[in-house]
Amino acid sequence: MVGIGPGNLEHLSVKAVEVLKGSDCIIGYKTYINLIKELVEGKEVIMSGMRAEVERATLAIEKAESGNVVSVISSGDPGVYGMAGLILEVAKSGKQKIPIEIVPGIPSENAAAALLGAPLMHDHVTISLSDLLTSWDVIEKRIELAAEGDFVVVLYNPKSSERKWQIEKTIKILLSKKPSGTPVGIVKSAMREGESLVITTLGEVLEHSIDMTTILIVGNSTTFVYDNYMITQRGYKV
Repeated sequence: MVGIGPGNLEHLSVKAVEVLKGSDCIIGYKTYINLIKELVEGKEVIMSGMRAEVERATLAIEKAESGNVVSVISSGDPGVYGMAGLILEVAKSGKQKIPIEIVPGIPSENAAAALLGAPLMHDHVTISLSDLLTSWDVIEKRIELAAEGDFVVVLYNPKSSERKWQIEKTIKILLSKKPSGTPVGIVKSAMREGESLVITTLGEVLEHSIDMTTILIVGNSTTFVYDNYMITQRGYKV
């Protein structure tokens, strides 16, 4: 399992590059494979589309059992909404005992936070708004509790062509607990081609373009904006 971080080659770890170069077979979502195409030339490359995760995991284990060194790639970190958990679940269900190594990568929230400044300096929660694998009732409860706890809230998968109302509902819940002037960072395609970022407020966030490549970071009661940086106070006396 290899985390490729945001997708920009300069943000891959030395270990990730080493493992990819030493692999016989590379398996992953085609968009992510294309981000690292310079590193997989001459290798067996197996690409598939979204929602084929179980098939990728099963194939990877079959390839590894045949004696191949296989790298399954995930954007960001493979243990953060990535393939690591699924690979281990599939291995457990089939009682396979192949050696599995998980190589960490920079999670999308950290890439987005670095571009915004320092919005994650204090306690924060990360919530995916995709209800494909988690029921909306559970997601909504988590949003409410995070807002009540005055956490910085990081939102993954905020909106797609098929899921549009979830982000509106989420902002409505957050506005019931947080002031409308709360800073919000909107980062698209962090540290890869097409990157863009906006710092706005909770009351105005829905006026901006949001899609599946977007990470939203909603501040807490101490978060402020200075010189185009979004900063959450840690508590130091300055």
